[in-house]
Amino acid sequence: MNKTKKLFYCKSCGAESPKWIGQCNSCKEWNTIVEEIIEKNNNWNIDYIDSSKKLPKNIDEIEIKNNPRINTKDTELNRVLGGGIVPGSLILLGGEPGIGKSTLLLQVSLQISGNVLYVSGEESEEQIKLRALRIESSKSECYVLCETNTQKIFKHIKKINPILVIIDSIQTLYSQKIDSSIGSISQLKTCANELIKFSKQTGTPLILVGHITKDGNIAGPKILEHMVDTVLQFEGDRNNIYRILRAQKNRFGAISEIGIYEMFSNGLKPISNPHEFLISSKNTDLSGHAIATSIEGLRSLMVEIQALVSTAVYGTPQRNSNGYNTKRLNMLLAILEKKAGFSLATKDVFLNITGGIKIVDPAIDLAVVMAILSSNNDFPINTKICFSGELGLSGEIRPVAKIEQRIKEAEKIGFESIIISKYSKITESFKKIKIIKFSKIESLIEYIFK
Repeated sequence: MNKTKKLFYCKSCGAESPKWIGQCNSCKEWNTIVEEIIEKNNNWNIDYIDSSKKLPKNIDEIEIKNNPRINTKDTELNRVLGGGIVPGSLILLGGEPGIGKSTLLLQVSLQISGNVLYVSGEESEEQIKLRALRIESSKSECYVLCETNTQKIFKHIKKINPILVIIDSIQTLYSQKIDSSIGSISQLKTCANELIKFSKQTGTPLILVGHITKDGNIAGPKILEHMVDTVLQFEGDRNNIYRILRAQKNRFGAISEIGIYEMFSNGLKPISNPHEFLISSKNTDLSGHAIATSIEGLRSLMVEIQALVSTAVYGTPQRNSNGYNTKRLNMLLAILEKKAGFSLATKDVFLNITGGIKIVDPAIDLAVVMAILSSNNDFPINTKICFSGELGLSGEIRPVAKIEQRIKEAEKIGFESIIISKYSKITESFKKIKIIKFSKIESLIEYIFK
């Protein structure tokens, strides 16, 4: 007989509770506990699970299998994943509705070598076929299945034996193991557990599409992100043609790695040279612009910082930033007030990083400060100069990591000078670019705006 019981789950972390409580004991979030009715099916069984008992092994006895990664034929996706898809791995892809997640995965399905099973719980076969025709790519080894029952999906996988399975999306799946509603926390956890067991035991990699909340986080319990091997975030403005694929977690590669795409009517095109759109202006008579060097994962980027400083119309000055941390912007403005003597307390400050990209690298501090002062003084900065340095609270210019890689990138693009910290250690010699070092922000301001 089936046993029915009620459980309380936390929507944030997925922790179970025997009764309703106001604050989750695990993640300490308030008002996240929800009730779910669960009916366990004792007759449930799945044929792919290996019933043999496994004994613990000594770590010296464990053999490492050098299985080659699967080439997706997408240079940017391969870069973000660390060289391709690892057999037996689980990848979770999140992003705004309409951002291009399904388009990206269908392109991968049509490009990759070998059988691929594309499972959709949101679209019909005709819709997927129309998207494939729009992408202008065809492949006989790509199989489409419109199904949401995990047990039926596993049976089709056993017949087709694909090298890659794509689930679009994890929120639409349900398992016969429990009778909870589709998309509930218990269904998400159960389906994810079944997929993990299947992937690890058969060595078949899976890519799961995840819905996101209004806050931009992947919907469902946070434990879902802990269970998978890789978490990818597909970012961008739907009104903009550029898309950014960012790795937030990767057990088989570097985190914070990014891939850049351009959206067209016939699909997504990888951008191998991102400087073409990250540096938008070459005009030398525009104030409020500065170029910074940034490191995202293993990739060097040259990004343009735009700033606008104007007299505050309202009583409280505005501090707005796009692609940059607003709290760090307030800190840099306080440093300019205290150490450089600039009165910005009555000014509105607007900051933008071109291309719609978000940068957390502290090495762009100098470029942010220079763009703000350039707009405040209405004094343009030479576009052949770039900046790479972190600004300390005492006004000192601090060294940043991988400075030689940053200098090489600036030299390759054609910059004549780069301004860095006096304390940066450089062992290589650079002939085509001039390296200028400063220890304090006051000296740098005097050099730029003399």
